[in-house]
Formats: sequence, C-alpha cells, structure tokens
Amino acid sequence: MKVGVLALQGAFREHENILAACGVEAEQIRKPQQLDKISSLIIPGGESTTIGKLLNEFRLFEPIVKMGREGLPIFGTCAGLIMLAREIEGSTQPRLGLMDIRVERNAFGRQVDSFEAGLDITAIGGQPFRAVFIRAPYIIETGSDVEVLATFREKIVLARQGRFLAAAFHPELTGDLRIHKYFLEKCVQNDTDKK
Repeated sequence: MKVGVLALQGAFREHENILAACGVEAEQIRKPQQLDKISSLIIPGGESTTIGKLLNEFRLFEPIVKMGREGLPIFGTCAGLIMLAREIEGSTQPRLGLMDIRVERNAFGRQVDSFEAGLDITAIGGQPFRAVFIRAPYIIETGSDVEVLATFREKIVLARQGRFLAAAFHPELTGDLRIHKYFLEKCVQNDTDKK
C-alpha cells in the first residue's frame, strides 16, 4: 500500500510523517503519472482556491476526479475538505465535487481565530481527539449516504462517504495517529478488500 500526498501546497510533509508512524509508505504527488503508483490520496490543508488552480496547472485535476469516481480513496483535511465538496457556499471556485457535502469556507474566522478543541469521535475510540482548526471550514449539509463522525459547536467537522473522508481540522499537526489509521482501515483497506 502506498498513499499519495498531494504536495503542491500545505502541510504535506506532516501527513507523510504521520503515515510513516502508521507504517505506511507515502508518495509526494506533483505529476499525473505519479497517481498510477498509489492506492489512495491525501489532500492536505492550504488555500483551497490556490490548490484548485495548481491542480489545473499541474494537470492533476481531471485525473484525480476520474480516479475518485472510479474508486480511489481520498482523505481531505481543511482545504482538502473544501476540494472534495459538491458545493461551496457562495463560491464557484474549482472543486473535485466527489463528496455529497455543502461547505462553508473560513467558517470559524480568520488565521488569528485559530484554535484547538477536544473532539469526541466514537469511530476512533479512546480519549477526545485534539483537533487543530486553522481558518477552518465546516460542513453545512450532507447527502443521505454521508456519515457524520464529529461535530464542534453543532457544526459538522468530520465526515465519511464510503471511501472518502473529510476533516475540517488538521489531524496531521497533532501526532495522534487515530484519524489517519481510521482512513487506512475503513476507507483504503475496506476498498482494497472489495477488489
């Protein structure tokens, strides 16, 4: 199993470090041909409009959409969540549109309003997960087959739809492996088992 980490912007190295701690090999993705080497993909945080432009510039946008529709498991964090969304409130910016969710950008405020919070996430068990929110979005609305995994102040901040997982926060900045392990076990390995 090799997990691709989109390496155009954002905290991609931190995701690589977490994957290494999970015992999984990571591949930085910057070119379309690199997508052939991976069994799943992580889209890290950053600035979603910039990520959309870079995906087009590096000719990655269409291949990722195609592979996502054909079964590639994808985990999006913060801006990655926005990129996965079907609809972005008040915006027509490019997005992959793979998850049946409607999202609000910068929903908790600007960079100076960044914060941490303990989230109770039954799906990963154990102690509350220390979530780092930086200019974070949240999910306003979900389709019927989207499973809500965590909320904060009654706003959806973690959700799964089959092989897609979306987090409004940055699990790669905490050193806690549980959410990445959840992605690997529930989205990636379950998907591999079906093939």
